[in-house]
Amino acid sequence: MNESDRQSPSDEVSHRAAVWELLRRAADRTGFVPFDRFMEVALYGEGVGFYTRPDSPFGREGDYYTAAHASPLFALAVAERVRSALATIPPGVPARVLEVGPGDGTLAEGILTGLASGPGFRPSTEYVLVERSPALAKTALDRARVAGQGHGVPVRSLESISAEGPFHGVVLANELLDAQPVRRLVWSGREWQETGVRWTGERFVRASVPSHRPIPSPALPTDLPPGTMVEVSPTAEALVREVADHLASGLFLILDYGMEERELVTAHPTGTLAAIRRHRYVDDVFADPGSADLSVFVNFSRVRAVARAAGLAAVAFRRQAEALGEWGFPRLLEEAARAAPSSEAEVRLRLGAKNLVFGFERFYALELAPPTTAGRTSTVPVT
Repeated sequence: MNESDRQSPSDEVSHRAAVWELLRRAADRTGFVPFDRFMEVALYGEGVGFYTRPDSPFGREGDYYTAAHASPLFALAVAERVRSALATIPPGVPARVLEVGPGDGTLAEGILTGLASGPGFRPSTEYVLVERSPALAKTALDRARVAGQGHGVPVRSLESISAEGPFHGVVLANELLDAQPVRRLVWSGREWQETGVRWTGERFVRASVPSHRPIPSPALPTDLPPGTMVEVSPTAEALVREVADHLASGLFLILDYGMEERELVTAHPTGTLAAIRRHRYVDDVFADPGSADLSVFVNFSRVRAVARAAGLAAVAFRRQAEALGEWGFPRLLEEAARAAPSSEAEVRLRLGAKNLVFGFERFYALELAPPTTAGRTSTVPVT
C-alpha cells in the first residue's frame, strides 16, 4: 500500500464515527457491547471493518503476512496433502477444494499450480472460494481464476460452505479461525463474566458483566485462579459444525496458531487477544476499532471436541512444520533451489523457507475427516 491509499485525518474521523455508531446500535440498554460483537464490527462491519476496507491487509505493504506469503513452497506442500486426500474419493464422484477465508488468493493460486503440475491430478475437481469480505472476495477470485484457467481447473465462489448442500472434497481453513469473533470470559472464582466495552456517552471503555448467555459445550474449566481469561469463538465452532454437516467424504484441514486449552489458561491467563497494524502490535485494541487486525490463539482442545461431537474424526494433529515435512516440503525446497534462475534467487528462496519453518513455530495442522474416510486419510495418530 502506498501513502495515497492511507486515510486522511478527516477520513479517519469519519471512519471512527461510523464504527462507533455501529457499536452503539449493538449495545444493550446499559451501553454494554460484548466482545464478540465488538470484534465482529471491528473486523467485518459493513464498509468500516478491517477486512471490508478496499485495500488489502496482506503482504509487506499491508498489515501482516501469512505462511502463503512467507514462501510459495507452503502452498505447494499443502497441495500435496490436498492431492492425497482427493485420491480417497471414489473415481467419477465430483470433488471440490473449498477454501474458506482465502484472503487475497495467494494460497489458492499456489495450490492450483501445485495440484495441476503434480502427478495424478484428479479430473472433475473444482476450486471454490468462500470469503465474506467483498473486497477480498473479488481479489481472491480474480487471482485464483487466472491460475485455474492456466491449469484447466474451474474456479468459482460461494456465499457459504453449505450453499449447495453436501459435497466431496477438501475444505481448507488457513489462518482463519484465529480471526473469528470471540467471547472473552473472565473467571471470578464463582462465575464466568462477559467482557466487552461500554459506551459512556463520549467514548467506549472496557467493561465486564455477569454472563447471561449460555456458554456452548464443552464446559469450561473452573479450577482456575480468579481473573483467568478464556476466549471462546461461537463463530469458529459453528464453522466446524457446518463443515461436518456438509463434507460427505474427504478432509477438513485447519492450519492456524494456537494451543491446547490447559496450555492457554496456564501460559496466557489474561488471554491472547492481539491487534496488528502495519506489522506492529497495537497497545490499545479498543482505541480505534476497524483500523487493526484482531486475533486470538485457537483453542485446539475445543475445536477438536466440537468436531468430534459433530461427527468429524481427528486423523492428525501436529506442528505445522512437522506436517509440511511429511507433505514433501524438503523435496520441494531442493527442487525449487535447483531450478532457481540465480544464486540470489536461491538465497531468497531458502530464507523464505527458513522463515516458514522457524517463524511459524506456534502453528499447528489439524486434519479432520468424516467417518466415511477417516481411516483412509489418516497419516499419523493423534496424540
